[in-house]
Amino acid sequence: MGKKELGTKREYTEEFKVETVRLAKSIGGNAAVSRLGVPQSTVTNWVRRRKGVDPAALVPSLAAKRPMSELEAENTRLRRELAYAKLDLDIVKKAAAYFVRESR
Repeated sequence: MGKKELGTKREYTEEFKVETVRLAKSIGGNAAVSRLGVPQSTVTNWVRRRKGVDPAALVPSLAAKRPMSELEAENTRLRRELAYAKLDLDIVKKAAAYFVRESR
């Protein structure tokens, strides 16, 4: 293992992180680390943080900008949809508990 220099902190742009995660997912983490010279733990952390997240949403230059009112409307719609889904799940749980009691 190489020695770590004290007092050196590297800062990476968000775009570099997104591209590194893409590279790590396509060719593998170890290959990306050796190709880019970024510490393994750093790449691992970036991959974990972005798991299930659209890379285009992380970098403003890659994401399409939408007006705030459109985002607020979508947020309201999604909250309502989530509430209905939770209600449906609650009803199914109660029904399952009822049928379990009846079958005994």
